[in-house]
Amino acid sequence: MFTSTSEVYGDPEVSPQKEDYFGNVNPNGVRSVYDESKRFGEAATMAYVRKFDLDARIIRIFNTYGPFMQKDDGRVVSEFIMQAITGKPFTIYGNGTQTRSFCYVSDMVEGIEKAMFTEKTKGEVINLGNPDEKTVLELAMLIKKICKVSSESVFEELPEDDPKVRKPDITKAEKLLGWKTKNKY
Repeated sequence: MFTSTSEVYGDPEVSPQKEDYFGNVNPNGVRSVYDESKRFGEAATMAYVRKFDLDARIIRIFNTYGPFMQKDDGRVVSEFIMQAITGKPFTIYGNGTQTRSFCYVSDMVEGIEKAMFTEKTKGEVINLGNPDEKTVLELAMLIKKICKVSSESVFEELPEDDPKVRKPDITKAEKLLGWKTKNKY
């Protein structure tokens, strides 16, 4: 199994993102090393499936959260939590209307296991994530509420090529694996 990422879709022009969408990736942008490395990994995996009949599949993991996240990993969930518990203002890039979907780690692990061990997944590309899309502002409000803080928010420029939307179409995972998220954020 090759674990890929929703970043292969870049800043998508369609939403939700289906597995057959080729994406909108800047091959030379500031995010391109990660985005293109995953796209290359997918291409190499599928070349081996076709040429050598390798029993492989690709999963595209969307934002995942849960216990034991690294406090300085740069992801929005851990960043907001750290800002809340340290009393710092929440840093919001852009205007906060960009969307993400957040999948709880136990749901993701179940999806990964099913993708690996379900019959007839050879050569398949499967999105794994929560189709419940939220804005970054909604996430900030939720974390402020959970942490019982009233931190202000500061707005910074949206980074180059940062996706405006991120929402998986998990229809294939539901049909092929019998999988969908159980935990709602």
